[in-house]
Amino acid sequence: MSKKKSAMGLMVLLTGMIFMFEPLFAAGNSDVLTGVSTGSRKIINHNIQYAKKAAVSDALKIALQNAFISLVPRQVMASNLDFFYNQIVSHASDYIITYRVLGGIENSGRYLVGVESKVDLILLEQTLTNARILNTGQDKPVILFFIIEKTPSDLLSRYWWGNNPIPYESLAEKIIVNKMVQERFIITGNIEPRPDPSFYDITFDSIYDVEAAIDLGRGMKADMIIFGKASSSEAINRMGEEKTFNGEINLEGYYLETGEKVIESRVQAAAKSNIAEEGNILAVSRAAKLSAVDLIDKVNTFWTQNLRKEHTFDVNIEGENFLPRFIALKQKLKQMPGIENMQPSEMGSNYAVMQIFYKGKPSQFADMLMLKTFDSFGLEISDVRDDFLNIRFIEKGQSFLFKEDSQKIETTKESNLEAN
Repeated sequence: MSKKKSAMGLMVLLTGMIFMFEPLFAAGNSDVLTGVSTGSRKIINHNIQYAKKAAVSDALKIALQNAFISLVPRQVMASNLDFFYNQIVSHASDYIITYRVLGGIENSGRYLVGVESKVDLILLEQTLTNARILNTGQDKPVILFFIIEKTPSDLLSRYWWGNNPIPYESLAEKIIVNKMVQERFIITGNIEPRPDPSFYDITFDSIYDVEAAIDLGRGMKADMIIFGKASSSEAINRMGEEKTFNGEINLEGYYLETGEKVIESRVQAAAKSNIAEEGNILAVSRAAKLSAVDLIDKVNTFWTQNLRKEHTFDVNIEGENFLPRFIALKQKLKQMPGIENMQPSEMGSNYAVMQIFYKGKPSQFADMLMLKTFDSFGLEISDVRDDFLNIRFIEKGQSFLFKEDSQKIETTKESNLEAN
């Protein structure tokens, strides 16, 4: 069999496997995307190993692209290509859980591979939500944590904000955040490097400066901040021959739209151990687990009530080919949860103003609407205020990524890589 026929056979096989796997999820685990993708790279100076390695890398990037597309509408991807290539593709290995090369072959001076991979959708989703590209948390707020932590072994309290912060590793924050992420809350600012207050022209007068923390949260587009302290101490009481230790976590939640304190959480837990450091860590850990449960319940209750507040605002709608697109948009709006009523207040040949009665804020309405797709046009949403937002119909080519365009992008990208 000739190399050409072998290559064609491999590509046919791989193509069939792509259709077979995409968008197949690992059984019982929708947090992982398992699929097959292909990669191709030119062989330079007979260096087959380098070409193979580069082809595998390209295949994994395509797998990551497939995962990205599975999470966001096409127009959202098209409008965030810079972020995708600069922030996600450049760190592809962070999102690939595991992979294996199914096969490879030389063909016409190139090396072709087929790769089966598993992509971490949870991490990818968190990256996109932190960047406010994906808003899966319509029923969950974006939260920034400020937890001061101190145990008897610490000379000073540990914190990451304010003046002279020391290296920050909060056991309580880690436990609480992990639990809240599992519950689909959106946590921001908890990954190194931590937010720099000076970047937002914010100065903390002390580590207990809640007003500065609120300002930083607003600067980072969070919905809430959680501010408080975790501590532990040795107790007087004993359990047999073992010492006992008390862990305590006191937290307050602030809603950033108003700056009001809306949540208070106070929990305590006890642990026993003959080793002081071990006992203190165990006490904080147990308190953190209780704190996470209490916090989740209280934030959920507050946020649900907040979302259910009905807001009335005007939506200006305009654009070319107005009437059929306006009718299609109204059909989508009728299907959106939370819309209690909508009434036209103005109507023209190429524009309309609708009064919307919505259980949520205009910004939440806009985020929800951005996830809607249309066959022949896209939406550009701008000027989102407390009582108004603007929608403009745009041509599909302006916001949608066609298959032909995708191929051109990949070809251009490949040509640039080879040229470099």
